[in-house]
Amino acid sequence: MNVSRASNGASPKLRHAGSRQAIIEAAGRLFLERGFGSVSMDELAAAAGVARRTLYNQFATKEEIFREMLRGVSRQLEAALPTGLEPHRDVEDVLRVVAHAILELHRHPEYCGFLRMLVADSRHFPWIAEEFAAVMEPQTERLVHYLTHLTTAGILDCHNPSLAAHQFMGMLNELSLWPWMIGRESLPFAADEVVDETIRMFLQRYRRLQSRGVGTVDAG
Repeated sequence: MNVSRASNGASPKLRHAGSRQAIIEAAGRLFLERGFGSVSMDELAAAAGVARRTLYNQFATKEEIFREMLRGVSRQLEAALPTGLEPHRDVEDVLRVVAHAILELHRHPEYCGFLRMLVADSRHFPWIAEEFAAVMEPQTERLVHYLTHLTTAGILDCHNPSLAAHQFMGMLNELSLWPWMIGRESLPFAADEVVDETIRMFLQRYRRLQSRGVGTVDAG
């Protein structure tokens, strides 16, 4: 089969999807390399290998392209983090799953590069930080709701579940994410050790005394 003829004969829907994805991928590369503000629409069209008219047929502005990238980050987060924090499972097991998912996410260069770009560009484009926060908050809220549920059930004692959730994630970020963000390698600790010690510290503070060693909620 002639490849070029097959390509030319592709349906408009497939060509549309291919062009759109090529633009998003090119934007990801250029935005991460140079920052959102330093990339023009013409440069995006050239990097994506599409005509300028095709680019504007797909996206009217760079902001639209960035928001499409954010939706990709949101899907990545949803895929990385557990879909459900099961209240009937042992709390240590659930926190271990969450912690390993967070550390695994930090290993994706695209995700960390996106965060670095966000920090650099949000000063000049505050809406970028606001929209990224809107993507992150639902993921954090899943952990907040879980901690709230365990507090109500008497397993944990989190007076402020939102603060507790950020503390838990912050301990992991300090060891895995932030060194990379400032141009250093992650600290030389094994992932299992980081996770175990983070959970131990967290539960030392938040597990109710009478429930220590229990850690499960009656599913009924």
